[in-house]
Amino acid sequence: MRTLNHLSLSSFFTFVLSLTRTVSSASIRYTRELSIVGSDFFDQFNWESKNDPTHGRVNYLTLEEAKAKNLAYATEDKFFMLPDSENIVSPGSRGRDSIRISSKQAFDESVIIIDLEHMPHGCGTWPAFWTLSQKGPWPTGGEIDIIEGVHEAEQNLISLHTLPGCTVPATRYQTGETASTNCDTSFNFNQGCGTKVRHPGSYGKDFNALGGGFYALARSKEYGVKVWFWPRVALLAPLDVRFNGEAVNPDFWGPPTAYFPTGANCEYEEHFDAHMLVFDLTFCGDWAGSPSVWPASGCSPMSCNDFVDENPEAFADAYWEINSLRIYTPVSD
Repeated sequence: MRTLNHLSLSSFFTFVLSLTRTVSSASIRYTRELSIVGSDFFDQFNWESKNDPTHGRVNYLTLEEAKAKNLAYATEDKFFMLPDSENIVSPGSRGRDSIRISSKQAFDESVIIIDLEHMPHGCGTWPAFWTLSQKGPWPTGGEIDIIEGVHEAEQNLISLHTLPGCTVPATRYQTGETASTNCDTSFNFNQGCGTKVRHPGSYGKDFNALGGGFYALARSKEYGVKVWFWPRVALLAPLDVRFNGEAVNPDFWGPPTAYFPTGANCEYEEHFDAHMLVFDLTFCGDWAGSPSVWPASGCSPMSCNDFVDENPEAFADAYWEINSLRIYTPVSD
């Protein structure tokens, strides 16, 4: 964080305002509405087999197809989603078999906590855990990306994507690094407003090597959108996060990893409504396969699509292993 001597006066006041909003939200508590563990994912999510809207080299499967191919399965306390890592992909097909699911329920003001053991990573991959307006159509109602990256990225990118008229200050109450400030999907090729997680082990193989961790999203009309990350090994996650609390209070969790304040520059009710939760794993596509990203990845001299088609073994570690997903909704003190 820059010192006060290097902050512009306007940036300083913006920072103080965001801090004040954080402190003033201390009355908001949340009680557990839904806990999704193991085979609950089969009942609580819709399995989307449509064409990939981000133009990836992917063939999303129905629930029946995913079960038949053993690319989605559950134990008593874990849920797994995998891509095909055994077969060469036919040039005439949609792409490599994979999974995209969206929750049947949608949530507005809420806290969402994921206990994640393993996330997909590797050349050609573009995994994401995010929330999206159920009503839509996109980008109406907004999008919040909690976990997202490509190839062998080392930092998770947390971001918002909205209709025009939503921006966030560059300096705000968060531990992450501001990557962009305009959330408008029509600006800069839908970059959105993003925050990079500084903590090592927030994404990909480093996250998995540390035994995974916890991500938590809190959203409120009072303060906007906040996201926290805690690695599992450090035991830094609050007790109510680590031990499946009946109720949580994010105001005792310390500064968020990413903070997107709402207000005059981004009115909450104009840009966000009830969101469904989405997991997906696509390959290449608009980001991972773009002409500016794939050649710089160091993955292969062949095209991204050809790499995905011809190297099934490269996707052996590109799977989701989820311990639990919990949703909390606000109660008044």
